[in-house]
Amino acid sequence: MSDLKARILGEVAAELSSIEAALKENLNPWAELAGEVAGHLLFSGGKRLRPLLMILAARACGSDRQDLARYSVLFEYLHAATLIHDDLVDEAVMRRGKPAAHGVYGAPEAVLTGDFILARCLTLTAETRNFAIIDEICGITEAMSQGEIQQLYNKGRMDLTEAEYLDVIERKTAVLLKGACVTGAHLAGQPDEVVDALGRYGWHIGMAFQMADDLLDYTADLASLGKEPGADLREGKLTLPVIYALSKASNGEKERMEAIMADPDFTVEAFSELVSLLTELDGIGYTERCAHDHVGLAKDALAGLPHSREKELLLLVGDYSLGRKS
Repeated sequence: MSDLKARILGEVAAELSSIEAALKENLNPWAELAGEVAGHLLFSGGKRLRPLLMILAARACGSDRQDLARYSVLFEYLHAATLIHDDLVDEAVMRRGKPAAHGVYGAPEAVLTGDFILARCLTLTAETRNFAIIDEICGITEAMSQGEIQQLYNKGRMDLTEAEYLDVIERKTAVLLKGACVTGAHLAGQPDEVVDALGRYGWHIGMAFQMADDLLDYTADLASLGKEPGADLREGKLTLPVIYALSKASNGEKERMEAIMADPDFTVEAFSELVSLLTELDGIGYTERCAHDHVGLAKDALAGLPHSREKELLLLVGDYSLGRKS
């Protein structure tokens, strides 16, 4: 998997460079106002998956526009704004291996910076003068807000269903990756059937990536994860590995799992015991299979696109999502 990651990064070096430049350029006029706080997260090593998907989608449709990087960063701004607000709501300590923004700069500064980055996203969206894109981003922003509210309502619930979990990750993650691909197709002037195909690709990749993230909470260490392992549980979030394992557990196993999860100060030993139960009850394996199925459907959605470097990279992103370590 490290070889695949290196291959992808090598292939998209030019695109990533243009994205980094656009991220800074669009903050420059307001650097003194929010640049430092925004930069704490924006330039702390994120994968830039969302803007990259937008550019690759547009290029896979044959676009030669020179302004793709400028518009692609609206997705990174929207993503960063939600992360800053999420970390504050969740009282998270770490993000991408660094202290969360609110812990460094304070809660008011974090909230206002998140609002500012969101505003930059909306300004860039309006600048496209493309109603379909404006409609898409408005829908994404609303869906992500609803997802956050639903996740807050679900906090600490031991009876959370798989359907409820899927609804939240669709709103929080999948709609944004779908929107990036859809926007790329719109910027390339594609017809509805191509827009829909790239939208299906992005949606399934988003579902797979979120499931992979949820698995990492139980399979990665602090150094590779960038945040404290078990953070989801400490924040009262039940994800698919736990939900499925609970549905297959005996009464005794279920009671033990719930006892561990009910204690936000669970020990390393208790967490290890829980991970063992998730493995034995197939929570880990089931989540891996679900992610794999989504990647397969994502690849299928691209079948109608002509062969290109960008299409091959979109397919590789799917493979990468299944085995990444961070």
